[in-house]
Amino acid sequence: MTQAFSLLELDPTVTAMMLREDSIILIDVREPGEFNSEHIEGAQSFPLSSFDPSALPNDPARTVVLQCGVGKRSAMAVQRCLAAGIPVHTHLKGGLMAWKAAGLPTVSGQSGDPSLLDRILGRGSK
Repeated sequence: MTQAFSLLELDPTVTAMMLREDSIILIDVREPGEFNSEHIEGAQSFPLSSFDPSALPNDPARTVVLQCGVGKRSAMAVQRCLAAGIPVHTHLKGGLMAWKAAGLPTVSGQSGDPSLLDRILGRGSK
């Protein structure tokens, strides 16, 4: 029997707004090759294959949001967090596929243009 758990799903538009406001830490749980191929700017890579909930960034001012390709692995990572007593229960509904379907930007390679997301989302320089 599968244990029920609390999962808060954010849509891509809300996630983009929260990134713009710097109110979340976006954690990409896809594998390194997937992340390096394409990812959401600002996301941090924490592959599910070696996922350690206790190693996640802890910033009381920001919510940790997990993300993967379509939402399955990020939901699994939420389960691992809760099983470890780490109160992370939020993920990007539909993952990177939903992000792209919403017309939101991605970057390729490990480092992209650091101002790309700022320009697209209308953020000023910090």
